[in-house]
Amino acid sequence: MSEIMLQLNFNFSVTKEEYEQAVSPLADKFANVPGLIWKIWILNEEKSEAGGIYMFENQASLDEFLAGSLAKTVTGHPALSDFSVKQFGIIKDITETTRGPIKLSSNA
Repeated sequence: MSEIMLQLNFNFSVTKEEYEQAVSPLADKFANVPGLIWKIWILNEEKSEAGGIYMFENQASLDEFLAGSLAKTVTGHPALSDFSVKQFGIIKDITETTRGPIKLSSNA
């Protein structure tokens, strides 16, 4: 198993409060995504940018998420635009030194 990170960013065209109200009901759905270890919700109100940093158990679970209905719900939302989707591996030793919130498998 080799954990993998996903960085998803986008612009939003509503107020911060409207954005949070729209995405709050999705939190439980994200919590139940197979293979998702955690998600951090990010927001820059001044620039109307938001997104998430995700840690998945492996590439297969990340791919399944991106192809699934929840990702399509987010990317198809009319108040969201200019999506950036990036995948990254993890530099284990340095991340542990800086107390990154990871628990990697032994062969990561």
